[in-house]
Amino acid sequence: MKNIKKELSHWTLEDEKEHFPSDLEWWCTEGFFKTKDKKTWNLKAVFTEWCEGSKTGSLYFTTLFDIKKNKYYYYYVRNEKNKLIIENDGFIIKFNDSYFKGLFPKYDMHFNDKENKIIFDIGQVATSIPHWIAQDITDGWLPLGLGSYRYGFIPKTKLVGSMSIENEKHDIDGFGYIEHVWGNFNYDNPFVQIKNIPNTLKIYSKLIGWRIHSLKPKIPKTIAFCSENNPFGYDWVWGVLDNGWTFFFGNIMFWIMDGPSMGTFILSKDDKTYKEFADVKFHYKKTMKSEIFDFVYPSEFTMTAKNDTEKLYLRFVMTCDTKEHIARFPKNKYWKGFVIVESPGDVGGYYFDGKNKMKLSGICKIEPQRQVSIFGHNVLKLDFLKPPDGVGIKINFKSNFLKKGIFSQFQLLPKTMPFGDIKIF
Repeated sequence: MKNIKKELSHWTLEDEKEHFPSDLEWWCTEGFFKTKDKKTWNLKAVFTEWCEGSKTGSLYFTTLFDIKKNKYYYYYVRNEKNKLIIENDGFIIKFNDSYFKGLFPKYDMHFNDKENKIIFDIGQVATSIPHWIAQDITDGWLPLGLGSYRYGFIPKTKLVGSMSIENEKHDIDGFGYIEHVWGNFNYDNPFVQIKNIPNTLKIYSKLIGWRIHSLKPKIPKTIAFCSENNPFGYDWVWGVLDNGWTFFFGNIMFWIMDGPSMGTFILSKDDKTYKEFADVKFHYKKTMKSEIFDFVYPSEFTMTAKNDTEKLYLRFVMTCDTKEHIARFPKNKYWKGFVIVESPGDVGGYYFDGKNKMKLSGICKIEPQRQVSIFGHNVLKLDFLKPPDGVGIKINFKSNFLKKGIFSQFQLLPKTMPFGDIKIF
């Protein structure tokens, strides 16, 4: 009971309501559910509003994946003049006739996709305690450029309701996820929030101090960087394992494409307590190229999270063709826009508690986001050779922007050439 009271003290009705006039605020719900024909579906619904001086706006969208048919239905509507309809009698958010309302732990949702003629009426009951990312470090606040935002989520809910699609009504049953994010930050111009510098620097310092305290510095075997993996993007994964555990992986990359994660992995085994891992590494096994811009994102990747006594290894694989949500920045000279890519996925791996090893499997949602620059896709990979195999480094650089590639190898005795070799292609 102590853990429950402690967690709920961080999540109030004031947290669930809007925080106008935040620069940007959104409420999102995800879910996996089955219909009587035993098909598995994945639904995402988002309500977003923004405030830029005296200008406000809002948008609403849903993405529904039919996993068996490898097909998605997408509905997007935007209002450039008005923010969301917010009612203060409890927690009620509306865009036209679609709404998301309730109060922890019970919520009701009505989503109307008028383009594809799909209607959802779903009751959602939280079965896990809410949590803030970096809750014990910054009370849920994260930096972005010179701005900051607060990121809270509920990793497991029970979904029951109905879906009307293609003139047929289905009862649905499954589990879901809820998140709420707000703050003063701007994707189009991440460094515009000059007035927030003191507060943002405090958040940066707390996160950096936590990471330095948690990690033991060492030279990796391999590390790779790419231009699209800048700090304004991330790899996002939420999932529920077959044993009931839930996890959240938010990977802020700092240009890293293969190596240590600058983000966090959060695991809950009992839906009440959360463990946040700082020592996290990731590796892209397969990537896909964006349909519109010159960047790649992972369609299959692995993650390893460790602390003093535990180790987790997870492999994430997209199971559907992706949907790319594109926001263009036509007035920005450096950034072309940002893209959120989403697909349902499978997850597998193992958990080791220091004595016993347990296999893990489950279902997940994978959503890479990229802030796309004019320089496109460029990769630098470094491979380090360490004793007893010798001392050396391999450098592999490929640039779409320069249309050049460079491979260089420098290795000290005892193995090969002391001065190395360089090739340009």
